[in-house]
Amino acid sequence: MLRRVVQNFSTRLATALLSFGVVWLTARYLGAAGRGAVSLFVTDCAAILLFIGLLGGSSLIYLAPRRNLWHLLLPAYGWAALVCGLGTALVGLLRQPEPLYLLHLGLLSLLQAFFSINTALLLGRRREGIYNLLTLAQVALLAGTLLAAFGAGGRWVAVETYYYAAYLAFGLPWLLSLHPLLGLPDSRHRQGRRLRATTRELARHSRGAHFSNILAFANYRLGYYFVAYFADARAVGILSVGVSLMEAIWLIPRSAALVQYVDLVNTPGHGPLPESALRVGRLAVLGTAAAVLVLVLVPPALLTAVFGREFGPAQTVMQWLAPGVVIMSVQMLITSYFSGRAHYRLNNTASVVGLLVTVTGGLLLIPRLHTAGAALVSTLSYTASTAFLIWQFRRTTGLGPTAFLPGPTDAAQAWRRMFG
Repeated sequence: MLRRVVQNFSTRLATALLSFGVVWLTARYLGAAGRGAVSLFVTDCAAILLFIGLLGGSSLIYLAPRRNLWHLLLPAYGWAALVCGLGTALVGLLRQPEPLYLLHLGLLSLLQAFFSINTALLLGRRREGIYNLLTLAQVALLAGTLLAAFGAGGRWVAVETYYYAAYLAFGLPWLLSLHPLLGLPDSRHRQGRRLRATTRELARHSRGAHFSNILAFANYRLGYYFVAYFADARAVGILSVGVSLMEAIWLIPRSAALVQYVDLVNTPGHGPLPESALRVGRLAVLGTAAAVLVLVLVPPALLTAVFGREFGPAQTVMQWLAPGVVIMSVQMLITSYFSGRAHYRLNNTASVVGLLVTVTGGLLLIPRLHTAGAALVSTLSYTASTAFLIWQFRRTTGLGPTAFLPGPTDAAQAWRRMFG
C-alpha cells in the first residue's frame, strides 16, 4: 500500500507543481484582478461539476468493480449534459456575466465532467497508472499552453486565453481516456432492464456519497464569493493565491486517502482500518505539517518577487489557513474510511457542521477582515467538522486522535519499505 501511495503522491506532486505554474502564470501576467476573474470562473465550473456527482462522482469508483462500465457511463454522461446546461443558465441568472462567459462555462464544465467520469471508472477498475498519467497530462497541457500564449505577449495576455487553453487541456485527455475504456472486457450491449437497474443504484449511492462533497465545496470556496461581494476581484485574486499554495499540500493526505478508499471499496467486510493504513495516514499527517511549516515561513518579499507586487498579503492568508490545512488532513483520511464503508451520513453531518461555521463566520468576519477573515473562517470550519468526525471515528473503531499521530517506528518502517 505504501508503494502505491508514493506513486500516487509523485503524480500528485507533479500535478501540484504544474498547477502552481498555472497560478503563477495567471497571477504574474494578468495581475490580481485577472487572477481573481480566473478564480471565479474556475469556482463557477467547480460548483456546476459538484451537482454532476449526484449521478456519478465517487460512486462510479465504488460501483465500477461491481457493474458493467457502460451501464454506469451512459447515465453519468446524460446527467452531466443536463446539469451543465441548467447550471450555466443559473449562473447567468444569478451573476449576469457576458454571454461569451456563459458559453465557455457551459462547454468547459461539460468537457471536465466527461473527463472526470472516464477517469473515475478507470480508477475503480484499478487502472491507477492510466489515471495518474491522464491527470498529469491534463494539467501539463493547461500550464504549457498558457506559458506559450503568455510568452508570445500582445493580445494573448488576457483572461480569455485561459478559456481556450482549458479546451485543449480537458478535450485531448478526455479523448485519450476513451481508448483504455474501450479496451476493458465489459459488454457494450445496452440491455435496457439492467441499464435502468444500474442507473437507479448509481443514483442511490451518489445521493448519499456526494452530498457531503457539495457541502465541502461550500466550505472550501464560499469565501471567494463573500470576498467578491464585500471587497473586489483583486482581493479574490490575492486570496486565491494563498489558498492555492496551502491547498497544494493536501496532495499528501489525498494520495493516502485515495489509495485507502480504492482498497476499501474492493475489499468485502466492514472491519476497522488495518494497521498498515493507519501507519500511512500518520505519515501523511506528518508530511502535511512539515510542508505547512515551510510555506508559513516564506517571507512576503518572496511572494511579491514570484507573483507580483500585489500579492504580498497572501502571506497573511497562508498563516491563518495553516492550522486548518493540517487539521483537514486528518479529516480526509477519516472521510475516506467512512465513504469506503458507505457511512455517508456521518460525512454529510460533518460537512453541515462546517458549513454552519462557514456561513456564520463569513457574515461576521469577512466584511471586516476581507481575505484574512476568509482564511480564518476556513480554519474554524475545518476544525469544527474534523472534531465531529474524530468523535464518530472513535465511536465506530475505538481509535482516537492519537491513531493519526506518527512515531519513530512508523518513520523507520516506511524508510525500510521504500529504500530497503
